[in-house]
Amino acid sequence: MRILLLGGTWFLGRAVAENALARGWTVTTFNRGRSAPDLPGTEPVHGDRTNPDDLKRLADHGPWDLVVDTSASEMAPRQVLDGTRALAAAADRYVYVSTVNAYQGWPHEPLTEDSAVYAAPPDAAREYGAGDGVTVYYGKQKAGCEAAVSSQFGDRATVLRPGVILGPGEYVGRLPWWLSRARRGGTILAPGRPGTHIQPVDVRDVAEFALTAPPGAYNVAAPRDRDTMGDLLTACLAVTGNRGKLAWAPDELLTAHGIREWTELPLWRTAKGTWAVDSTRARTAGLVCRPIAETVADTWEWLTSGSMPVEHPRWNDHGIDPDREMSIVAELR
Repeated sequence: MRILLLGGTWFLGRAVAENALARGWTVTTFNRGRSAPDLPGTEPVHGDRTNPDDLKRLADHGPWDLVVDTSASEMAPRQVLDGTRALAAAADRYVYVSTVNAYQGWPHEPLTEDSAVYAAPPDAAREYGAGDGVTVYYGKQKAGCEAAVSSQFGDRATVLRPGVILGPGEYVGRLPWWLSRARRGGTILAPGRPGTHIQPVDVRDVAEFALTAPPGAYNVAAPRDRDTMGDLLTACLAVTGNRGKLAWAPDELLTAHGIREWTELPLWRTAKGTWAVDSTRARTAGLVCRPIAETVADTWEWLTSGSMPVEHPRWNDHGIDPDREMSIVAELR
């Protein structure tokens, strides 16, 4: 099996490469060679996805049985369209990693694969939807990228729509922040209720599914009624030495204090559809999601092994100021 991995050096891309190499597959990676070292065992091709000459040079390295695209998160649909056009004759299938943001109803409504996706043309520029707010803009951009892939690969395309991806190598900083906070100990401000169900998916499980999923569109998330916020934070305490105690604050109190959802207390969001993503279709097709406690333990092992995530500006967006945290904890008392 010969695959082309667009990206392949960090987090999800690296996990896909590691999984494919473990299967004995031949793995070509295409990236600019800037973010992280190429994984040993891969066949790297360095170039820029936005450069037509680089895309043509890449296509000449084919053919491939499968393309897995993990590196288009900041790209406009038009740029993805250029890439898929260049590769349409060089690959049998194309797997595009999108996001649940492509749905019009996220994060306010429960979602299935039949839920409405934003309407966006496959050749949309980066400016498309820019006046609609951050969430809608990003959703329209991703929907346009999906359309770009489908326009060239049709029924040979697989679209994966994950929500939150956690695990070893995470560069966003959500789970690493909670682990760092648990390690510091003391009274820890915990958002909402411990029984609130959450659906993060492990990066290694997404990688496995990316290589095995049949054509079609799939929501990639843990089962809706399995893991909870309490499970996540309790696991963080356990692997870091049980130095802290959780103080649960109701959503209303955190909202009254103006706590920024999603970032100031990572993974906390009050919108009802945030963790209401039906992934039955993906799990029927072979997606297996490990428990959140395993993801937490392995991420802590990775962090304490001396490994460092790829530097990314979103890392610094996460976490609450200690004084602000303690003032809310004091109010709870």
